[in-house]
Amino acid sequence: MDSDLELAKAVLQRDRKASAEFVLLYSDPVYRYVRFRLQPRVEAVDDLVQEVFLTAWKSLARYEGGAPLKQWILGIARHKVQDHYRQVLKSVPFPEDADQVADSSNGLEIQIGTAQAQARISAILAQLPEDYRTVLLWRYWEKKSAEEIGAEIGRTAKAVERLLARARQQFKEAWHGKEEVK
Repeated sequence: MDSDLELAKAVLQRDRKASAEFVLLYSDPVYRYVRFRLQPRVEAVDDLVQEVFLTAWKSLARYEGGAPLKQWILGIARHKVQDHYRQVLKSVPFPEDADQVADSSNGLEIQIGTAQAQARISAILAQLPEDYRTVLLWRYWEKKSAEEIGAEIGRTAKAVERLLARARQQFKEAWHGKEEVK
């Protein structure tokens, strides 16, 4: 095809050759993007890539050629990854010592404070950049060491420690209300 718009129109007209070309051109970049964003938890990559292409085909009629088709479909991939992480964050259990709360004379106040703190932690984590959020979750909720995280993402333990330091600093600033999370 000569242009992205022509390719999109041909796919919409159910041209098999154009559909094959569409998949051939964009499956690798989409797969690489999604895999990179989900590392080291790559078990959902195939499902997300499939969702990206289904959404792209459903939305292709709205493609007007204002941006390259690759950029357009990678935008869909970015949104799908964000949706995935929103779902993951919703299911992250925050530790709670129920026995200690029940034994306390002011247990209700502690429970309310704990719930408020958990809601605030979730809100701040949701606003952090994805790499900061992920490294904090791995370190503190999954109890992974810097070495383990580094081995999974292909970085040195020192690089992971620096990333953790920046993530903790940004979390701390957001917690104390000193800076809006970027």
